[in-house]
Amino acid sequence: MAYRAISELPILLVDDEPQLLHSASVVLRANGGMPEVLTLQDSRELAPLLANREIGVLVLDLSMPHLSGRKVLEQVAAEYPEIPVVLMTANNDLDTAVQCMQAGASDYLVKPVDKNRLVASVRRALELRSLRTELFSLKERLLTDSPHEPSSFSEIVTQSPGMFAIFRYIEAIAPSPQPVLVTGETGTGKELIARVVHRLSGRPGDLVAVNVAGLDDTMFSDSLFGHAKGAFTGAERPRDGLIGTTGEGTLFLDEIGDLSMASQVKLLRLLQDGTFYPLGSDRPRQSRARVIVATHCDVRRDVDLGKFRKDLYFRLRTHHIQLPPLRARVEDLPYLTEFFVEKACQSLGKALPGVPLALHQWLRNYSFPGNVRELEGMVFDAVARCQGTVLPLQSFKEATASENPFPQLAETDHLAGPSPAWIPERLPSLKEAEDALIAEALRRADGNQGVAATLLGISRQALNKRLIRRGPEPVAFDTSD
Repeated sequence: MAYRAISELPILLVDDEPQLLHSASVVLRANGGMPEVLTLQDSRELAPLLANREIGVLVLDLSMPHLSGRKVLEQVAAEYPEIPVVLMTANNDLDTAVQCMQAGASDYLVKPVDKNRLVASVRRALELRSLRTELFSLKERLLTDSPHEPSSFSEIVTQSPGMFAIFRYIEAIAPSPQPVLVTGETGTGKELIARVVHRLSGRPGDLVAVNVAGLDDTMFSDSLFGHAKGAFTGAERPRDGLIGTTGEGTLFLDEIGDLSMASQVKLLRLLQDGTFYPLGSDRPRQSRARVIVATHCDVRRDVDLGKFRKDLYFRLRTHHIQLPPLRARVEDLPYLTEFFVEKACQSLGKALPGVPLALHQWLRNYSFPGNVRELEGMVFDAVARCQGTVLPLQSFKEATASENPFPQLAETDHLAGPSPAWIPERLPSLKEAEDALIAEALRRADGNQGVAATLLGISRQALNKRLIRRGPEPVAFDTSD
């Protein structure tokens, strides 16, 4: 059963005291936001009900006539082990509590039960059942090499095994109501992943996206939680805020790493108990929205530096998706390039040009700091400038020309500092260095001399002369003392 479906299953209360059944059901509906609460006074009616209807959590009195709570617990644990059972009793005995927990109970409450304790216990039981379901689903999906629903990932162009593993993980956690943390460099497609998670979740609402970078606490609170009439100057009418408009959908918060500490506290409260306060209101409101957050920052490092709350971080990373940079999935470059060429041609109304093989070999040697978004921009620029039937390489060469091939030199004082790590202890001769660079350029270009010459910044004719002079065997650096 899907995670979301579990959260909507009814809660069943079984007790021979009518007054307790009424008060407990009111508490769960009013304070717990439970969609449906059923009650039974006679424990003998439980078995037929469970046979015909699915139950999310069973709250059971331990001392009842006809069929005791202990006996019911044993039957449910044997026949319906997926249903968490919360026991209530007036007997505050440690041995009894231990025995019940060993028999399969998820919690043990002593009457009179505090309403907050009851709500928290039922919520934990629902969460426990959902996590168990997710674990079984995750195990099943990890046994396969490709996603079960490939059509759901049609917007993401990839043949990378690493991305396929992420797809299978997304399928397993998508129905979960728990928050999702999506991390990765700029341009890796974090919002695209959020849309896939929402689509697979089956939630009835929409995906509402908001970039929280640059929002101060007041703007963050007003945008997400709304405000009451008269909350501040100019607030002439109440506002629902994005949480209210999201309903049971998904709220996607981008650049969460830039959130202020005050806003982090409010987001933590929302994630912990699903409640929030509109500005100017002293009455809490309940949210059933699923929260997905994304950031390009190293949140773990920010936690260590005191810039991000540790409790919020661990709450957010219940489910964590780390997207790889494009340079870690170079096998996708040909597919992505052709996809963006077709997209650009449709957008610009141009005929589809051919893509030279040398372009793929050239792109493999670029680090793509802007990732997939940068590649898309490169392709659109090249298609716009294309005047023939083949996509020109010159546009891509210009776009990648600014990258420093030896970034260590920018950080190293060549007079006073240590030698860069790429230079061996014994300084090679110019001939040795030339031979090694030619060999490396040919390796990166997959033997394409035109691409290798461009990487070296020389003409193809000049490279041919050096290859003839060098001979068939490459010369490697001698790093011995």
